[in-house]
Amino acid sequence: MGFLHHANYFTYFEIGRTELLRTTGRNYRRMEAEGLFVVVVRAECHYQKPARYDDLLAIRTTVASIGPIKIVHDYEVFRGDERLATGRVTLAVVDREGRVRRVPEWMLEDDEH
Repeated sequence: MGFLHHANYFTYFEIGRTELLRTTGRNYRRMEAEGLFVVVVRAECHYQKPARYDDLLAIRTTVASIGPIKIVHDYEVFRGDERLATGRVTLAVVDREGRVRRVPEWMLEDDEH
């Protein structure tokens, strides 16, 4: 059909989260080394205009909130200045056994990056 498949937006959101973490000098690998993992507990996307194959897209990722056990990110998907979609993903922190844990303090600290 020539349109980007709707499920791909969630992959873009994940890349946006990873890159946002990296730009703040933090690292998901560090969490895993501490035995902590973030899991998606809610994901939503509102499609406003279709993206087409081979479009150059930009993803704006922001932290909407960080609480003791969850992190919420907001997303905007753009083609140039045109917003195509918005999304929100809620993540929980769990240990290797899947038990809910607190967000690590180092993720809550203000950063100068």
